[in-house]
This record gives sequence, structure tokens and C-alpha cells, in this order.
Amino acid sequence: MFENLTDRLERSFKLIKGQGKITEVNISETLKEVRRALLDADVSYKTAKTFCDTVKQKALGQNILIAVKPEQMMVKIVHDELAELMGSEHSELNVKGNPGIVLVAGLNGSGKTTFTGKLALHLKSKKGMKVLVAACDTFRPAAIEQLKTLCGQIQVECYSEDGVEDPIQIAQNAISKARREGYSVVVIDTAGRLAVDEELMNEISALHQAVKPTETLFVVDAMTGQDAVETAKAFNDRLDFDGVVLTKMDGDTRGGAALSIKAVVNKPIKFISNGEKMEALDIFYPKRIADRILGMGDVVSLVEKAQEQFDEEQARRLHKKLAKNQFTLWDFYQQIQQIKKMGNIKDLASMLPGVGKALRDVDIDNDSFKSLEAMILSMTPYERENPDLINGSRRRRIAEGSGTTVVEVNRLLKQFEGTRKVMKNFAGGSNVAANMMRKHR
Repeated sequence: MFENLTDRLERSFKLIKGQGKITEVNISETLKEVRRALLDADVSYKTAKTFCDTVKQKALGQNILIAVKPEQMMVKIVHDELAELMGSEHSELNVKGNPGIVLVAGLNGSGKTTFTGKLALHLKSKKGMKVLVAACDTFRPAAIEQLKTLCGQIQVECYSEDGVEDPIQIAQNAISKARREGYSVVVIDTAGRLAVDEELMNEISALHQAVKPTETLFVVDAMTGQDAVETAKAFNDRLDFDGVVLTKMDGDTRGGAALSIKAVVNKPIKFISNGEKMEALDIFYPKRIADRILGMGDVVSLVEKAQEQFDEEQARRLHKKLAKNQFTLWDFYQQIQQIKKMGNIKDLASMLPGVGKALRDVDIDNDSFKSLEAMILSMTPYERENPDLINGSRRRRIAEGSGTTVVEVNRLLKQFEGTRKVMKNFAGGSNVAANMMRKHR
């Protein structure tokens, strides 16, 4: 996400590097490259021009401190304007009501139904809400079955009516059920089309008017670039939605939709979605995205992801075991599981300042843990607790059981022993992530 844009912006800032001060001449050369970078990222010409004009005006109006280099000042101004372009501050989801009602709209293929499931899980796990999902996409074949399957995975009830084709009736009955049974919020999945047409707009407008949602979200495929922006504008002219959701941000996207949509539609981006996993949904923070675009990382989001998976009781037990040098292979396995729950390893690493660029061409696969897990799971509980007693015959059995080699088993045990020594020396603060997260609470 934004990798090409990050490279282009970095190159543009080098044009002003070494200059004693910002002048109209050197700022014009720099901003010419910035504008090209934005256009290459599929930002509209009008938006790119307005952005660069604003940056130029602010840069020439700055009193540059002696301690601040012109290049640093330009990065600061561009960062602030990128955040402003994307909405400046995070916009909260309105789920207040009895129940709160969230209407999810979008074209077919945008990831609308998958997002509905992700949002239901987000409201359930992050907000502690009792969620009812209403399957109102009666147009697309198998849409209702897809939604039921997703809801089954996250253990959220899905309301549907067999043989009923009127989405308004289904939605209203779902809301009545929610009121009777004490649900906090109803998330309504609606029908889409392959393109914006009058039939779709009339249907979604009638549903919107009938249920009067507290929040209306429009889902767009970020990979479609400016088409996503134009589609959002067409929907907003009829629906007046509250916010945008960008899906497929892990795909081959140049970032134009994220940078343009607020300026064109004047509605905030509220969520970005990466991948198919139900947990792969992030709240959209404009300033944090600006940090990522400029290669500054996103440590706050990384800590928040770790905090979501952090088990304080487990950390206390681990601390005691480390202090007594009792860290075992099963403890090691559990730590791997916590890391995996946080998301894609390469995406997590890219949130560290400077690391994203270094890993850009490195293939880091989440499946890289599989052989380690297989070897540990092929051990007996006794072996996991007492790795020092794993002799040659045990190693051969573990290798055969896990589909690996004795060499790989030897490497695992050697790496584990090294890790245990490091963690023993670290035993004053057994879990670095735990200490970091306590500071952020």
C-alpha cells in the first residue's frame, strides 16, 4: 500500500536537500515532482494541483528555524496536508440507538458482504456489542449463504427470510427482532450491481428511507482508483452516506482513492480492509496513514494490535517462568500464536519506521511459522516442557512426525536455547510488548 508513492515523494524531497532555505525556485521543482507522484498514484489532477498549491503557499510563508532544514520543513508541511486531504481526524461510527442501525452499501465485487461480517466482528469484539446482521441482498445469487457462513465463523446471528425478495421487509423485521431481543446494533447488508444504475439507486434509497439508519457506509474497491471516487460521488448524490470503507488495500492499489475521496465527496474514510480474514479490518486514521506514506512507520497502530492480543495473566505466568529459567517450547509456541493473531507479518514490520522500505522486496510469508509449529506439535507434552532431554532418536521421530528433517529440528532447538538465554537475561521485564502497552494505557 502506497509503496510507489512513498518512493516518489522521497525522491522529490531530495531536490531541496542541502538548500540553505526554501525559495520559490527550489520549492517549484520539488512540488512539480510531488504533483507527478500524486498523479501517478491515481489522484485526480484537480486534487493534486490544489494540494501542491496549498503546500507551496504554506512553505513560502514559513519562518524556517535555523535548527530545521528546508527538507525537514517540506516533509512536515506535506505530512500535515496529506492528513488534511484524507480528513485530518478519525471519524467515529454512530451506532447509538435502540438499536443502532448500520446500512452497508456498494457495488458487487467491492467486498461489501465480507466487510459486513468484519464490521459485525469489530462491533462484537472491540465494542462489546450484541450484533444482529440482516441479509438483505436478495439480488446476488448466494449472497445470503455467504453472509450466513461469515456470521457462523464469528458467532454472530444472521437474520434472513427464505423466499422473501423485499429487502425492506427483511430489514424492518430484523430491526423488530433486535428491539425485542435486546440487540445493540443491526448491520444491514444490501444488494449491489456491477455498475451504478437507476434500479439500484431507487432500491437503496427506498431501503435507506424505510429503516432510517444511524450510520450509512459506502464500500468501494480501492484497486479501482478514480473509478472508486466517481462511484462514491454518484452514490452520495442520492444516498448522502456518512462514511466510506476502502477494501482490498492489500492488493495492487496505488492509493489514489484514499487520497482523493474526502476531497471529492467530502465524506470521511472510516475503515480500511485488508485480506479475507475476519479480523483484517482497521479504523482509518488520516495522520497515521500520512506517516506510512512518508515512510515514518505507524508504531501506535502496531502497539494497539499487540494490545488487542495481549493476555496480562499469561504474561504474568511467563514472567515467573522466565525468572526461574523455566521458559519452554510450549511457551514459545503460544508466543508465536499471539504474533500471528496480530496480522500479516510483513505488514506489521512495515509499521516500524524505516523497516517497511528495507523489507519491500523481501518475501515474508505468514506460513513461515508452519514448520516450527509442526515440529513443536509433533513433540510429546513432556518433550515440550523438557527440551534438554530430546535425544537423537526423539529428534528423528519429531522430524518424521512433522514432515521436516533432523537438521531442522536441531536448528529449532538451538534457536530456542538462544532465545531462552536472551529472555532469561531480560527477565526483569519478561514481555517487552507488555511493558510497552502498559505505558500506552
